[in-house]
Formats: sequence, C-alpha cells, structure tokens
Amino acid sequence: MASDPGLLRLAAGLRTVAAITLTLAVLALLRADVSHLVAGAITAMVATFAIREKQRGAQAITLALGLPVALASVSLGAVLHSRVVAGDLFFVALIFCAVYVRRFGDRGTALGLIGFQIYFVSLFVGATVSALPGLCGVVAVAFASSALARFVLVPETPAGILERLRDAFRARLAQLVSAQLELLDAGADDSEKALAALREGTARLHETAMMIQGRLEDGTTDAAVARLVQRRVADAEITAERLGLLLLTARSAERADTLTLHLPGAPVPEGGRLPDGDEATAALRRDLEALRLLVLRPVSGSAGTGLAQVRNRLLGYRDEESLPKASPAVQDVFRGIGESARSVLGLRIALDGPQDESDDTPSTARSREELDAEDAAIDAGEEAAEEAPTGLDRPTTRAALQVAVGSSLAIVGGEFLSSQRWYWAVLTCWIVFINTASTGEILVKGYRRLLGTVLGVVAGLLLAGLVGHHTWPAFALVLLCVFAMFYTAPLSYTLMSFFVTAALGVLYTLLHTYSLSVLVLRVEETALGAACGIIAAAFVLPVHTDRRTNDLLVTVLDRLGDVTEAAVDQLSGGPPVELLDASRELDQALADLRAATQPLTHPITPLRGRRNTARYVVALLETCAYHARSLAAMAELLPTHPSIAADPRLRRAGRRILHNIGAIAARVADGRAAVEVEAGASLAALLEVDVPGTSRYGRITDRVLRHLQRLDEAVVGLARPLKVPVRAPKR
Repeated sequence: MASDPGLLRLAAGLRTVAAITLTLAVLALLRADVSHLVAGAITAMVATFAIREKQRGAQAITLALGLPVALASVSLGAVLHSRVVAGDLFFVALIFCAVYVRRFGDRGTALGLIGFQIYFVSLFVGATVSALPGLCGVVAVAFASSALARFVLVPETPAGILERLRDAFRARLAQLVSAQLELLDAGADDSEKALAALREGTARLHETAMMIQGRLEDGTTDAAVARLVQRRVADAEITAERLGLLLLTARSAERADTLTLHLPGAPVPEGGRLPDGDEATAALRRDLEALRLLVLRPVSGSAGTGLAQVRNRLLGYRDEESLPKASPAVQDVFRGIGESARSVLGLRIALDGPQDESDDTPSTARSREELDAEDAAIDAGEEAAEEAPTGLDRPTTRAALQVAVGSSLAIVGGEFLSSQRWYWAVLTCWIVFINTASTGEILVKGYRRLLGTVLGVVAGLLLAGLVGHHTWPAFALVLLCVFAMFYTAPLSYTLMSFFVTAALGVLYTLLHTYSLSVLVLRVEETALGAACGIIAAAFVLPVHTDRRTNDLLVTVLDRLGDVTEAAVDQLSGGPPVELLDASRELDQALADLRAATQPLTHPITPLRGRRNTARYVVALLETCAYHARSLAAMAELLPTHPSIAADPRLRRAGRRILHNIGAIAARVADGRAAVEVEAGASLAALLEVDVPGTSRYGRITDRVLRHLQRLDEAVVGLARPLKVPVRAPKR
C-alpha cells in the first residue's frame, strides 16, 4: 500500500495484461494467425494505456472515439504500405497532428497516441490491403477487450482510488514515524543513514499528499468534503514534518535548520543520541511507538479502550501541565507528538466519520471542539473561483514541429540502416518527446531509453532462446514483460525500456524474424532516434534547460509570494481567503521545477558545480514551501483558535520577505534587473512596539514568528546561488 499509493501501478499492469489476455483468447478461438495475435496484443495494450481520464464516463467516450481513429490509422497504413514516399510523408504529418492535439487535454492526447501507435502496428506486422479486413476485426476485438478489462475485470472509480490513496497516506505517515524513531535511537555511526530515511519518508508523505490533492475533486461527493480532507491531510503532513525537525533539534546543541530535511548530503546536526538512561528519552520512544499505532489503527473494537487511553495521553501534551520533566528541546518534541496526535484524530474523523467519545479526557474533548469548529468554518467557507485553463498554444506547436522534424531525420537515417525496420528510430524519436519540455530532459530520456534497450537486447536473446517458436509460452512471457513494464514505468524509464525490448525479442521470434542482427539493429535504430530527437530539440525552436528551469523558478517564487502574502495578510487581520489551494499550487510548481532540474542533477552530468547548485536551490525552495504551508495552515485557524489571533504588526515583518521574493524573481527573469535582496535584523525585532508598556508579541504565537524567521532566512539564502546582490542592513 505504501510502495504503490492507490495501487495505481498494480491496477495499470493488471488492466493491460487482462486486455491483452482477453484479446489473445478471442483471437485464438477465431483461429487467427500469429501476425494477427501480435497486432491484437499491441493494439489492446495501446487502447488501455492511452486513456488517462479519471471519470469512467469520459474514459468510455474516449475509448469509443479511439476505435474509428484506430481503424482509420491501420487502413491508411495498409493502403500506403507499397507507397514509400507517400507513406513517409503521411507518417510525419500524423506525428505532427498526434502531438499538436495534446492541447485539447487528456482526450486529445489519447486519440493522438492511438492514431500514431496503431499506424506503427500496421508497419510492424506489414499490413496490406488484402489483409485489411482481418486487421480491422483484430482492432475491434482489442478495443472491446480493453473496455471489458477497464470497466468489468479491473474496474476503478475515483472514490475507490481516493480511498486507497488515504490508506497509503496513513501507511507512509506510519513509516515516517518509524524513521523518526530510528533517528531517536541512532548513534554517531548510523545517524547519516537515519537522517536519509527521515528525508525519504518526508518526501514520500508529501508525494502522497499531492496525489490525494489531484484526486479530491473527482473522488469526493462535494466541495466541502474535499476541502475538509484537504485540510486534514495538510495538517497531518505539516505536523509530521515539524515533529522531525523538533527531534533533530533535540539531538543537537542548537535549533536544527529546516534545510537539513530537504538537502541530500546535508550534515547531521551536532549532538547525537539522547542519553539512554534518561526517563524522558524512554518516554519519547514509547510515545512515538504509540503515535505510529494511532496512525495505523482506529480507536475502536476490542483494543479501543487501550488505544483511547494512549491517544488521551498524547493529546494531553498540548497542555503545559501534562509535559514530562525534560529539557526545553525535548519538551518541544512531546508537544510535537501531541500536535501530531491531534492531526491524526482530525484525519480519522474526516476519513472515517464520527469517533467514540466515551473515553475522552478534557484535553481530548478540547481537541475535538477545535476540530469541530474548524470543520464548521470549512463548511461555511466559499469555494474559491477557479481560473479557466489557458491554452498552451506555443509549447504544443513547438513540440509538434520538433518531433516532426526529428521524425523526418529518423526516417531518412533509419532507411539507411534498414529499409524494413526504420520505424524503430521514429518510435524512439516520438517517445523521447513525450512528457519532456527542454533539450536537457530529452537528452536524459534518450540516454535512459538507449541504456534500457541495450540491456533489453541481452534479455531478449535469453528469452528468445528459452521459448523458441512455442507460441503460447512466448505470449506468457510477453504478458509478464508487459506487466513489469507498466508496474515500473513511474519508477524508472530505463526499466520500462528494458522490459519493452525484452518483449519485442520474443515477438520477433513469433513472427519468425528473430536474429541477433535484428536486435542489434534495434539498438542502432534506438540510438539514431534518440540522436534525431536531441538534434531537433536543439535546433528547432529550442527550449534550453536553463531557460525552462528559470521560467519554472519564477513560477515557484511567484506562488511562494502569493501564499506568503495571503497568509501574512490574514494573520495580520485581513479577510480570510482560500490558502490551502494556493499552497498546493506552490507544491505543484515546485514539483515541476524538481522534474525540470533532473538533467542538471543527473549523475552523468559533467558539470558538478551546477548539479550541486541546482540541488541546493531546490532544497532551499522546499524549505521555503514548508514554512509557507505552515503559515497558511495557522492563518486558517484564526477564526476557531483563541490562542492564535491577528496582529497588524505582522505586515511589517512580512514586507521584507515579500520584497526579497519579488527581487529574486525579477533577477531570475531578467539577469540585468537592478534589484537587491534586503538582509537585516530578525523579524522578531521588527515587531517591537512603539508604545511603551505594550506587550511585545500580543497574542501572536512563538511558532508564527519562528516560521516567518526561517522563511526570511531561506529566502535570503537563495540570493547567493542565484547571484542576486544582498544589501546589508542600515545602521
């Protein structure tokens, strides 16, 4: 459940294998020949994986529209089989259109993919006009089998996927608590390993929260339920990450830097293991175990009374009088455990409905009252207006032109290598452009595909020798490779390419065209296609990696500024606004930037300095996002929590942060912009009051100031790697 959130990869693999198996079974009953079996298997696979819509009705419409597109594509492939020049020109035009229609969303992407891949199938099996009626029947059988597999054999509903994602979130939250336990017990020798596990657990929890966010609209009954689940997931994520930071601080001589949780290779804070004989340390270990138990098990059933007592004890840490005797840093960890227990309680109520309240203590009852008040505020809130999606005309057109030029080069070069199997170069050129947006991303994807192909050729040799020309054992191996391909695709593009090539070796054996020279040609065509894609990306309307990362960096900074400004304004007494959606937009922008920097951070990059800089900048931005999310979450608590009240002086403290974010964004967008980042005294000093005798902080909690201070430090820290001048404070 934790390794495959929502069981999405498992379902994709099983659905595709089921569609292929059904197709082969029907065609075998109809006594189809091997070429038709191969065409049917590939068509069923394409008809299954091409559709990406979340609603079942939309999936059915796209599948129905895909059938005539597939029939037209295979018919044109058969008609143009003997007309080389006309066929090549049509193939290039088809490739351009297949990429261009992506601007119409998931349906356009699916139909373009079906059109291209089915034309490729006609080339693969050597379709002719005389064989066209039989091939059209094979395509119809494959689409019917795909529909049966999708809607009957391996059905999925948005609500079911969301429910499994919730379970995955709980599992990953429990794993993160386990990683925190390992850090608590880690000595000097294994502290680096424990900290790496903590980083990984934090990142995996955040990934699952983002997946839930993407499924809320389709998987919940109404907007109020979606906002409630969104709030509770965000609370659990933030409190779990904060608990890790508090634990790091307790192990060190000074407060731990948030950057430590996001930067691979960052040193472990000085200090080390807490004293083994200390009663507070033993209590921490016990309570972290108890927190993990609360995450995984509901407080009900035969063990409900015992778990309720555990929950009550942990929630009691939110009251100062319940804290064990320990150093201030260790007491902060107990407070963090109490806040995490409260977030788990809120998550249980939001996901599982009302809970048994018979064993509640006063502290537990207070937590429930706070959660109920927050829920009421969420229900009463107005849904934020969504902006209409803007057309991405230029990126779509650019990609279509690039892949058309690259495919033309691949056709010409592929003909020189082989007049029979030149289309492998075109397929590789097409694939390296999917889900890529810069020259660097295409280069890395091409490298990964070539590596997976080379390894797959070796596996293909072994598998082909194993099955020989035995049809059904060969198809069984192909099914295993297809399942592995879909199961590993989100994890490793190299592994996916490996399984594709291994399966192709077996298919060539079935078509009696297998030889070592064919598999070597497959490697050559793959290298050629990747090279043509890289050349097209570099010379046809190029989008260099630096330009793309800079554009995405500006977007991240803009989203960071939006969230910070809205949170500070609300904490200062401004009107309430929807902050969690803005926070998730920041997270999505950061995820896009992280993906775009992969060419810069890839192990094969020769520019070590740029790799380290890119990692450091992304880690700093993740640190900024954590503090901005925390501020947004606290700002949304203002209407319901008397301990958090608005203070107009926060606008003065937030002004410098917003100025610095804007200055960095301006400098990244235009390297000649005359801007400076302002450094100065701590933000707490900016809250000094003008009237003698007035309370310094009013009712602003120390935690708000801490997040603001750390956000300010992280933003100023971005200036150095991004080469933005820093102005010293005025004296």
